Amino acid sequence: MGLLGTVTEENYYNGSQTFIGDGTVFSFTLTFETLPTTNQVRAFLNNTETFEFTISGATITFSGEAQQLLETNENVAVEVKLLDFTFGNYQYTSIKDIVDNFMIAYVGDGKLIAHVAKSDVIFHAKRGLQEFSYDVLKTVKSQEVELGTSLSIPMPQDYINYVKLCYIDSSGISRIIYPTRLTTNPTEPMLQDNNYNYVFDADGNAIEGSSVTEQRYSNFDTTRVSGNLSSEDSLYLTTNDYIRSDYGQRYGATPETTQVNGFFTINERTGSFNFSSDLSGKIIVIEYISDGLGTDAEMKVNKLAEEALYKHIAYNVLAVKRNISEYIVQRYKKERRAALRNAKIRLSNLKTAELAQVMRNKSKRIKH
Repeated sequence: MGLLGTVTEENYYNGSQTFIGDGTVFSFTLTFETLPTTNQVRAFLNNTETFEFTISGATITFSGEAQQLLETNENVAVEVKLLDFTFGNYQYTSIKDIVDNFMIAYVGDGKLIAHVAKSDVIFHAKRGLQEFSYDVLKTVKSQEVELGTSLSIPMPQDYINYVKLCYIDSSGISRIIYPTRLTTNPTEPMLQDNNYNYVFDADGNAIEGSSVTEQRYSNFDTTRVSGNLSSEDSLYLTTNDYIRSDYGQRYGATPETTQVNGFFTINERTGSFNFSSDLSGKIIVIEYISDGLGTDAEMKVNKLAEEALYKHIAYNVLAVKRNISEYIVQRYKKERRAALRNAKIRLSNLKTAELAQVMRNKSKRIKH
């Protein structure tokens, strides 16, 4: 478990560490929370950048002219800066610490679990983190991408499900993009010959071609269904205040499509999001759910849910062991459920002041 003081405030707030050379040493000990590699830092001697250094573990060692400067001059200011650093890590506990703490608190003679392989604990910890990420920890990530003329954006590498897609307007306001049922993305667009027969390869497998449906939809004019008026519309008036006041009330308009933010579909065949043509060139933000296991840095648990993960590991270890009384298994099943419920309540992050501000809208009339 991390404690305040193990990392200096300079490390935390500036992402840097400074030393003063005494004219004899050319190696220094780093105290960053996560030790960087050589290509993750920049080094400066008396405010002049140098590339003559290497990092091994917690030690940075200078060489060449940088080493000579440090060994022949006193009071040389050495500054090591991280290329990338983040704040707020204290609210999390790493999966490594979770496993180590569990082995200390739950495993051993006279304890709940007499013996269990550490690899089993790691498996259940990662599996628990994965499950918690879906509805407790809510590992929501987002990507900002400019949409090109292909009208397609690949799914993020650790994508599980989407939360929201939106585009950013000129004021920086997010405009939600809705999925559409107007079209579809075929998973098997079959290639056919001039007689409409399927085409097969040398092994007898059907050959897939490009999708005609997707090609036609890429040219679809969304104003035909959005209800938006243009200067070429027969209903458009020079003084169109009356028309504008009646948006959404014209005969035949479908509420599902009567919006001007565009549409998207999910193409499972190509693993991508496809967008309507009116969104070309716009900045798209994709908010999605990850399972929390994408990288080593992501495998951490909010401290408000730490106890729930311990109970999850304990229950799953006991449930698969032999000669464990059923009442003990059921006891930890109940404790896991209770700890999980507490974690959800803690992480719901409900603030009375914010709720009161939102509830001030209750007196407004809802217009249909």
